[in-house]
Amino acid sequence: MHLVLLGPPGAGKGTQAKRLAEKLSLPHISTGDILRQNVKTGSVLGSQAKGIMDKGLLVSDDLVAAMLDERFNNPDIKKGFILDGYPRTLSQAETLDEILSRKGLAVDLVVYLNTSDEVIIKRLTGRLVCSKCGANFHALNMPPKVIGLCDNCQSVLYQRTDDNEITVRKRLEVYKNEVASLIKYYNQQRKLHSLNADLDALEVLEQITLLCAKV
Repeated sequence: MHLVLLGPPGAGKGTQAKRLAEKLSLPHISTGDILRQNVKTGSVLGSQAKGIMDKGLLVSDDLVAAMLDERFNNPDIKKGFILDGYPRTLSQAETLDEILSRKGLAVDLVVYLNTSDEVIIKRLTGRLVCSKCGANFHALNMPPKVIGLCDNCQSVLYQRTDDNEITVRKRLEVYKNEVASLIKYYNQQRKLHSLNADLDALEVLEQITLLCAKV
């Protein structure tokens, strides 16, 4: 099973990917995690990325694609993977298909977590992030056991500066423009399934699991 999770910021992609990974015994692949790991280990690609990031610039699509290409060589993807946070653009989707094709693989299923703007705003403006391990919590929906501290490593939680309503609405507008071509691309391949991600996270997880079982 080669699964891609799409959805706007706040749709719950990361949460669903982690739960699915445990439920289906598949690796959860996040481009953000791959980038951080490469930088941390000082790999050739990671060193290139760090040099770019230190200048305050964005890491190029080509460099991220090269990291993904290497990640797909790992033996743990033999039974499949769950890809979260990539692709974000049509160009990235085409690159992903090219990378997988060279390895004799292909995306089997694309699940779009369709989430209303108001639900996303509510989720993101209450989001809390661990300053050390990056774990996510929510002031109302998923509060930490101790106020202000991460359940996993007890480090301080903080709210991202862009998690305010005005910025979130702008991010959603940008995302909708980006994702339109992706939806069309995967619809044409008959691989896209849209789910109502306004529902409880466990309900969404069950629906994704059922879709995976049909592939």
